[in-house]
Amino acid sequence: MSEVIAKQQQELAGIITRYSEKDGVYQTDIPFLRFVRDSNALVTNHGMYTPSFCIVVQGEKEVLLGEERFRYCPSDYLISSVHLPVIAKITKATPNEPYLGYILEFTADQILEVIRDSNIEEGSKENAKRGMYVSQIDLPLLDPALRLARLMDHPNDIPLLAPLYTKEILYRVLQGKHGRALQQIAIMGSSAHQINDVILYLTNNFSRSQRIEELADIANMSVSTLHRHFKEVTAMSPIQFQKQLRLQEARRLLLTEGADATDVAFRVGYESPSQFSREYSRMYGLPPRQDVKRLKT
Repeated sequence: MSEVIAKQQQELAGIITRYSEKDGVYQTDIPFLRFVRDSNALVTNHGMYTPSFCIVVQGEKEVLLGEERFRYCPSDYLISSVHLPVIAKITKATPNEPYLGYILEFTADQILEVIRDSNIEEGSKENAKRGMYVSQIDLPLLDPALRLARLMDHPNDIPLLAPLYTKEILYRVLQGKHGRALQQIAIMGSSAHQINDVILYLTNNFSRSQRIEELADIANMSVSTLHRHFKEVTAMSPIQFQKQLRLQEARRLLLTEGADATDVAFRVGYESPSQFSREYSRMYGLPPRQDVKRLKT
């Protein structure tokens, strides 16, 4: 890491620290920008990554997508180009040097706007590529990310400048090594864009029983083509994707509402409480009741 990048990382860490006094996730006054602070390493979190640009400003982190593991630290950035259920673990953090994260969400429309307004050549409609990747951060990308964070100290400038800095960040990402993969998500008619339609449908309808033929119709693909492209983007099959969404929602309901496990099983779409308990145990390591007890102690 160059001296200039290290200095900018240090300044960014100072901004995040000022606006996140305790461990937690903080929605900033800047639309779509969140800061994360965590003093505990090796705590595993199951959750959904939205389309976002993520920097580890301090500490280290790994993300498990299906069976694929992504590790990143302050010399890297991570892109999630679609909604993806993941298992995330902070691997380096202490109370004196907590993990500090920077998350900027974006939309496909913003990607298209950057492509239209820049000299980036719109690529051909290629085969779908993985919807998550890690790449090395450089100064042209870190600089607008820092300028965006600096707006926290100048709130009157946020309405005008935040959209411009966000656009610059996306422009730099699109210029990078994996820019074509991000671009494909936004291009109408590309296989990645069609798979994203299925992802959004499953995300909003995970409790419903799904026929693979219906999902193929949404993507305007054959069943075999849907399976191939869906797994390429998400590292899992549509059924595995839906299962992770169901189990994540079930855990949230058990923790926040104190609901009965059988009731939760039906609410998230399971027809068999025993099957729900088995799959829950495989994902979280304990049956529902024991898992909730562990998390609350």
